[in-house]
Amino acid sequence: MAAFNTLDSADLKGKRVLLRVDFNVPMENGVVTDRTRIQRVLPTIEEISAKGGKVILLAHFGRPKGERKEDESLRPVAAALAETLHRPVAFAEDCVGEPAREAIGKLADGDILLLENTRFHKGEEKNDPAFIAEVAKLGDLYVNEAFSAAHRAHATTEGLAHVLPAYAGRTMQAELQALGQALDHPEHPVMAVVGGAKISTKLELLGNLIAKVDALVIGGGMANTFLAAQGKPIGKSLCEHDLLDKARAIMADAKAADCEIVLPVDATVAQKFEAHAPSHIVSVDHVGEADMILDLGPKSVAHIESLLEKTKTLVWNGPLGAFELPPFDEGTNAVAQTAARLTCEGRLLSVAGGGDTVAALNQAHAAQEFTYLSTAGGAFLEWLEGKELPGVAALRK
Repeated sequence: MAAFNTLDSADLKGKRVLLRVDFNVPMENGVVTDRTRIQRVLPTIEEISAKGGKVILLAHFGRPKGERKEDESLRPVAAALAETLHRPVAFAEDCVGEPAREAIGKLADGDILLLENTRFHKGEEKNDPAFIAEVAKLGDLYVNEAFSAAHRAHATTEGLAHVLPAYAGRTMQAELQALGQALDHPEHPVMAVVGGAKISTKLELLGNLIAKVDALVIGGGMANTFLAAQGKPIGKSLCEHDLLDKARAIMADAKAADCEIVLPVDATVAQKFEAHAPSHIVSVDHVGEADMILDLGPKSVAHIESLLEKTKTLVWNGPLGAFELPPFDEGTNAVAQTAARLTCEGRLLSVAGGGDTVAALNQAHAAQEFTYLSTAGGAFLEWLEGKELPGVAALRK
């Protein structure tokens, strides 16, 4: 991965620092219900403040599509940030113009200000040069801490990096280093675990991974399409029957690239898609007509775990079964816990990301042990697909 500027090389004292963060947080009745994204950027906010920079936070919230909508204001986020930091956080009613200038003018070195939702302006998502220039007037330098929005070429995620001295924040820096270590220059053998409901959403991902990993574990509903492509009975399981030829092509490409495709050999099946539905374990050659495959079976889990024992680098995106419905979380839990143990033992570098993946690993009590857990959904997926992320490319030296 090409080098990028970090806070180590930034002169912050007395400077107006435009810090792009991702505060697109869950909210109910004007109250932030999950502060994970806020907590992630605290080290960068505190470092800039401690070094005498004026911290001016830029963020989007929701999809107001260039219009001011009070229910998509960032004001409640400023209150949650202040509470989390245990110190005052000022708020400006706009991210450009007189309200922003006036609020910034009142800042002392080390103070913190959150500007209003950048998406209240159409110029944000259009990456409009005039809007970029308006925002740029408010700062002396730009720091990007929003990897989760780095796949968007918007004014405050990409445009500002071309008109102000630009740096990666500490979370962005950690993310880029972890991702680079996992796929750009990994220690082999490399395993990828890819799960989820549909292969149609992950075709580019599978194509990119085949060329980079030694073993590709396919689970969740996706695996059913591959099993059906091999002529296995899948009963009433979720399956994309129009993509059977595509699944066969992926398996052929993998064989040519010397990448082992790992599919379930046994499965936990039920006839109802609900928690604690009566279930039993069958070979994937003997799935009944009324059965739905909802999780891996124990032989499949044992095989993946034996491969993990020999693996040096793991990249994970998507659960291996219907993890939100017990007992169909057992396969995902078991594999996650093995990966966590190997990581703790220093035998595995493990990087995981995506919304369902984070939820599944948290549920398995394994998330904290992974080397790196990315909360970025779309950006993490596009990186796995081998795509250039505009917000990252703009930070390169």
